[in-house]
Amino acid sequence: MKLKTWILTCLMLLVLAKGAQADALSVDIFGPGQNKVNILVLPARGPGGPGTSALAKSFAENVQSDITYLPFLRLAYMNEILGGDPSRGLKADDIDFKPLQLGRIDLVMTVGGQGQEIEARVYETYTRKLLVGKSYSQVTEGGVPLVADRFAAQLMRVLTGKSGFFDSTLAFSKRVNGGKELFTASALGRGLTQITADGGFNVSPSWSKDGRFVAYTNISDKGHRLGIWDRGRKVSRLRKFAGNVAISPTYTPDGRIAISLSLNGHPDIYLLDADLNPGPALAPSWAIGVSPAFDLSGRKMVFCSGRLGGPQIFMLNRDTGAVERITYEGSYNTRPSLSPDGRFVVFARLTSDGHRIFIRDLVANQERQISFGPGNDEDPSFDPDGYFVSFASSRNGGSKIFVTTRYGDPAKQIPTGPGDAMAPAWGVAPALE
Repeated sequence: MKLKTWILTCLMLLVLAKGAQADALSVDIFGPGQNKVNILVLPARGPGGPGTSALAKSFAENVQSDITYLPFLRLAYMNEILGGDPSRGLKADDIDFKPLQLGRIDLVMTVGGQGQEIEARVYETYTRKLLVGKSYSQVTEGGVPLVADRFAAQLMRVLTGKSGFFDSTLAFSKRVNGGKELFTASALGRGLTQITADGGFNVSPSWSKDGRFVAYTNISDKGHRLGIWDRGRKVSRLRKFAGNVAISPTYTPDGRIAISLSLNGHPDIYLLDADLNPGPALAPSWAIGVSPAFDLSGRKMVFCSGRLGGPQIFMLNRDTGAVERITYEGSYNTRPSLSPDGRFVVFARLTSDGHRIFIRDLVANQERQISFGPGNDEDPSFDPDGYFVSFASSRNGGSKIFVTTRYGDPAKQIPTGPGDAMAPAWGVAPALE
């Protein structure tokens, strides 16, 4: 009887073990709470032992730096592991997982390589399951950060199902020769590039859904003009409108542009056709209407208007034409950005401590602050997944670009080089050619 019970117990444990092996670790970054996942990056190794290439070591360091932008991951350190490095190679059979489990390490990453070859793997420590395994060849010293970004994107995709942070591009304004021009960079500040040279002040960039075009406002001695930069042709064109106001142009998901124009003496938001001619005002009012932003369906539009007094955030239902007030707290709320699913609105509010970023859940009808200064925090923009939020801040002097999440995680600065950077807009990275 005891033998039979023992056999049944062993079979049950075997079934449970197989079930654990089948269930990969996943992180719900959109859930109400975020659990930290502990990840340890082991020292880079060579094919025959500890010796490895400088590129592999640099790769490991860059991946660790990338991980610090993901608030649901916590970098663990070797001094947390009893006995030190528990590996003698890159594969699961080369790793003693018991010390990692005792140290409450959820994920372990191995890195190795020689010459221009790099290999990296990430395992779950409790199941020994390989989550990500990649090898890269002909890697150059200058290309290491980009390769590390690709690996981090794959890791985020496996854990969360999303990778918009790494697969995206920021456009923003920077001061150049007494004016402002537009620049682009990855969400990690890679590939910083000046894309306009129009003179005057280029502000309020907005990406098209496919990541090819940027619409913006050019302000110069010629007045306000709509600018459109074409990533494929690397050129810009400028368009002037009657009324001499062209503010906060924004791409709709179907590739059209909504823009605030003063065709009737005060700014209203108009939708342009394919020839950039304005149709009827989308949400007409006697007061100023600016800063349109759309959800992924294009049927919801949030915007800023003074129709009830000071600037507040409103939403237009484009199917019914109904306009609903979104913000009731504060007397000065501006620059809204709508999450792709249409559930969340981020915006800047003037508080007694300066401008701060707030987010409103339109389903739960709840609002919370997600940036905390010091200085002023302005111009929020959702990433393509609706999880990260970029904004401009003067907290370190001047103006720089920072990123947080919709939960208000500690903000991290995006490298944008010397000089002020402001008005970030988030778009998808272009497809590789």
